[in-house]
Amino acid sequence: MADTGWGNQTAITIFILLGFRDIPDLQFFLFLLFLVIYIATVAGNILVTVLIVADQHLHTSMYFFLGNLSCLEICYSSTILPRMLAHLLTGDRTISVSGCITQIYFFGVLAATECYLLAAMSYDRYLAICKPLHYSALMNARFCLQLVAGSWLNGCLATTIFILLMSQLIFCGPNEIDNFYCDIIPVIKLACSDTRLMVLLDFILAGVFTLPPFLLTLTSYVCIITTILRISSTTGRQKAFSTCSSHLIVVTIYYGTIVSVSMLPTLDTLSVVKKVLSLCYTVLTPLVNPLIYSLRNREVREALSKTYSKCVAFRKICRDS
Repeated sequence: MADTGWGNQTAITIFILLGFRDIPDLQFFLFLLFLVIYIATVAGNILVTVLIVADQHLHTSMYFFLGNLSCLEICYSSTILPRMLAHLLTGDRTISVSGCITQIYFFGVLAATECYLLAAMSYDRYLAICKPLHYSALMNARFCLQLVAGSWLNGCLATTIFILLMSQLIFCGPNEIDNFYCDIIPVIKLACSDTRLMVLLDFILAGVFTLPPFLLTLTSYVCIITTILRISSTTGRQKAFSTCSSHLIVVTIYYGTIVSVSMLPTLDTLSVVKKVLSLCYTVLTPLVNPLIYSLRNREVREALSKTYSKCVAFRKICRDS
């Protein structure tokens, strides 16, 4: 390890992710559990994406956004789970500093992009319910592409600015991170230099790049709920609400867990609670999204049923021949 000019301190090259070391007897069980979750997450989101591409009835703006969200969820879970599985299986909890910063970068890009994609989906539902006569003209293919491209661009821009500055930090003190992945603030706090500016920058970037999509999502649903309540017939209200209920559940789970983790004080006694909540939005949310959309969405269920029928018919033809 090279001298860095910080007195007798030397730069560290690895971090140690403490993860679930408090329950050593359950390491193999956790490995199997998270392996099943990862396989189900990837398979479920791939299935949703394939259905959207293959079924002409799903070639609409809402499902275009959903397809992008499913692709994002595959990348999202792949940023966290494979390394966590390796740690649980081998017992080696180390991660290089560069590897940790790389994980933070991709996790940050995908998390910020998801905020914008969820906002785009909520705006799509707003137009469909509150502006039905103008929906087709406003939510055209070109505008959908612009919203998706803008989501990814903003997610990359926000995280790139922060990571470029974070990569200049020098780490020479404690190297233990009390989590199962490289979280931004705990990593920053391990740096030798004054990190108050980095913490402030993280807060500012989070406000500038993630607060607007959250407010857009919130405003869209206030307008949607207000419009639904004005519908006189019960059947009409139920039909209107069913078109956005799946997305509303996903938004509630995603933002609910993130806000809960952010608001919890940094106390050792609450570290287990924060890990559980972190698991919700890093591991469980990518898993439940395809389940929520497939189980609560009639069009997705019908597309899945037709695809299954075609597969059965094809297997029968192959067997008979």
